[in-house]
Amino acid sequence: MSNRQAEIAAALDVVPPFRDDRALEQEIERRKTFIKNTLRNSGLKVLVLGISGGVDSTTAGRLAQLSVEELRNETGDHDYRFIAVRLPHNTQHDEHDAQDSLKFIRADENDVVNIAGSVLGLGEQVVHLQKLSDARRDFVLGNVKARIRMVAQFAIANANNGLVIGTDHAAEAVMGFFTKFGDGACDLAPLSGLVKGQVRAIARTLGAPEHLVQKTPTADLEELRPGKPDEDAHGVTYAQIDAFLHGEPVSDEAYAIIVRTYDNTRHKRELPLVP
Repeated sequence: MSNRQAEIAAALDVVPPFRDDRALEQEIERRKTFIKNTLRNSGLKVLVLGISGGVDSTTAGRLAQLSVEELRNETGDHDYRFIAVRLPHNTQHDEHDAQDSLKFIRADENDVVNIAGSVLGLGEQVVHLQKLSDARRDFVLGNVKARIRMVAQFAIANANNGLVIGTDHAAEAVMGFFTKFGDGACDLAPLSGLVKGQVRAIARTLGAPEHLVQKTPTADLEELRPGKPDEDAHGVTYAQIDAFLHGEPVSDEAYAIIVRTYDNTRHKRELPLVP
């Protein structure tokens, strides 16, 4: 392991590879305990999470539902509940996966907020967007989608005196692969510190459908490239990112890309600058 690998892994609190199935089960219990304690300590009783149909939100959603069910059993308080929210932009191309995710999670409540009207309305009002090329405007509006989705989740959480869950984990954090104040904004991030392979392992252990466990990750924010794989944007694979974070050898090219991207996206992982 290089010094930079060790430094970055420590900064992101990366969880070491699971030694065996027992270690994996213990990690699941630790994550549920974190969710329960966070909710208890907040004095609130509702959790909210947007469900995309990818493995990250599927895993976080099932952990959230199991946690509130345990809280109800432990306290006898049936006000503890989890709200899963679909946040499509018009019709999502992989809506079938999102529906399969919801069936697996079995949330106390399923909501739908279509963000297309909000994104369109804002896009029409911001004159600066009209000056951009089609590709650049599409990219900027992709970030608008991510931020509108989080606005919707916080609105639902506020209306129900609840907390918003985020799905960020170490393999995304190291690449800064989230929208600042968009999907990077949340009250708690129960997948933090896990690499992508570990998220998949937890999902599989929880019983998630295999096609969701192995689904190609995509942020799906760009209209001109719907379903664009995360790895195309990264320039490296999640297997390479996971190996890097776990201190394993990677190619010189992959190493350089990951370190450069981590350094360039530092601002996303920090609080706003102050004097």
